[in-house]
Amino acid sequence: MTNCANTPEPPYYAVIFTSTMTGDNLVGYSATADNMVTLARPQDGFLAVDAAREDIGITVSYWRNLGAIKAWKQQMEHMQAQEQGRAIWYAGYSVRIAKVEREYSWHI
Repeated sequence: MTNCANTPEPPYYAVIFTSTMTGDNLVGYSATADNMVTLARPQDGFLAVDAAREDIGITVSYWRNLGAIKAWKQQMEHMQAQEQGRAIWYAGYSVRIAKVEREYSWHI
């Protein structure tokens, strides 16, 4: 991604997914990650996403409310990707859910 996500006026929620990779078999990882964004976009309550994948992967998805986050967590293909990540790609990860109460930005 080259631009930061375009989000609405707060409040809304951010799901911050931070991961480290096993470094072993990353075949299919990027395609699966891209597919998760494609699947998330039409979900009710989805707002936007930012991602950076290097030594530490960070994906921040933005949601209108906690119910939308819960529904996404239970989406079948997302659940399958989570299982695949734990089995193959991730050495570890953290998920943090935060309420965004204020936002500001600067652009050239």
